[in-house]
Amino acid sequence: MSTLDVKPATSRHHGPDAVVLRPPRLADAAGVHALVSACPPLDVNSPYAYMLVCTHFAATSIVAERDDAIVGFVSGYLEPECQTTLFIWQVGVAASARAVGLGRRLLDAVLARPACRDVRHLETTITPSNERSWKLFGSLARERGAAMERFMLFDANAFGDPRHEAELLARIGPFAGPHGGS
Repeated sequence: MSTLDVKPATSRHHGPDAVVLRPPRLADAAGVHALVSACPPLDVNSPYAYMLVCTHFAATSIVAERDDAIVGFVSGYLEPECQTTLFIWQVGVAASARAVGLGRRLLDAVLARPACRDVRHLETTITPSNERSWKLFGSLARERGAAMERFMLFDANAFGDPRHEAELLARIGPFAGPHGGS
């Protein structure tokens, strides 16, 4: 699906903290790269990788924009071998937009997209020490009445960097109903 096939804004909130949730586009790649750079412990990918996410995976990714600045981002894709599984690659929320549920709104909005209508499982990887991500994905599982399992996916040694933690696979589901909802 090209970015031209993606509908524009998916959610708009009014007031001083007005945030627009929408599919990413190529022009967002630099802003997404800057956001992820400011969100440790996220791994920062190349600007080119974010260009691909903002174009090739726009139907399963999302940005949150406030005052023309990107304050939130979720990248995801349907797993090539299992189109009923959405893999969430990264979730980043600017410090100025945290603690108001924006990460969950972004995930819910992606799951509600037409591209995710057949999604029954969500997968992501999380390092053992990333409490914020465990809390975010745990709340998603609880709210949707789905199980969340954890499995070792990438041992710390696989990264070739002694500072990198292992990546555990979190698998949530099955979801019932359309768009991954219950």
